[in-house]
Amino acid sequence: MAPTHHRADLWIRHVGPPPADPAARLLCFPHAGGAATAYFPLAAELGDAVELLAVQYPGRQDRYGEPAIDTVEGLADRIRPQLAAWSDRPLVLFGHSMGAVVAYEVLRWMTSAPGAGPIGLIVSGRRAPGVAWPDAVHRGGDDALIAELRALSGTSSVVLDDPEMREMILPALRADYHAIETYRHRPGPELTVPVTALVGAEDPKAPVADVKGWEQHTSGAFELRTFPGGHFYLNDRWPAVAGAIRTALTAFGAV
Repeated sequence: MAPTHHRADLWIRHVGPPPADPAARLLCFPHAGGAATAYFPLAAELGDAVELLAVQYPGRQDRYGEPAIDTVEGLADRIRPQLAAWSDRPLVLFGHSMGAVVAYEVLRWMTSAPGAGPIGLIVSGRRAPGVAWPDAVHRGGDDALIAELRALSGTSSVVLDDPEMREMILPALRADYHAIETYRHRPGPELTVPVTALVGAEDPKAPVADVKGWEQHTSGAFELRTFPGGHFYLNDRWPAVAGAIRTALTAFGAV
């Protein structure tokens, strides 16, 4: 019998109504400062063939009272055990920006673990794990974080201009930026599953050449897809992004 899941699951949430009999599951990992609800537009595009799930990191929305985790490894270690309950159907991981690296770290340390696991990885808006940049926004204080969000156009100006809302998002944002900017790729197992990388052609944080480096982190098949736009290109192109995800899921044998 398939396991029973509830929207109230702490770490992994349904995004939109769960289909009655999906062929596969797509588990989405949010960007820095993001939450599971960031993927509602994707749920509207994918249809009933795929059950869309998203990770809810602590420190935001209904987990606001919990301390945020400020390392990628810490997040991955907490998320990894949650996947077993969702692996009775083909499971693919998808992550945008910071979420791409968290998904990668969740998956790479499952490569040598016994039992079934995710069958593929889709990354978006993130240079390959082995490409180091001197990012230091987290050292600049709250003003630097807000300026970064404005520059990347990833957060509504309504939120950034409202002092109360801004104060609500800052603790998780600080932790997330510390996590991704202090992340360094460690030697260890690499992926054996196929990887598809998506990126905006004008993304200042993820140049296409650096995104292509994901190919070096798997022995499986690799595909790179570019879209017009910057770091949050997907916010303007959810139908095209959903199409690329469906193509990847088919190539992975998930649907």
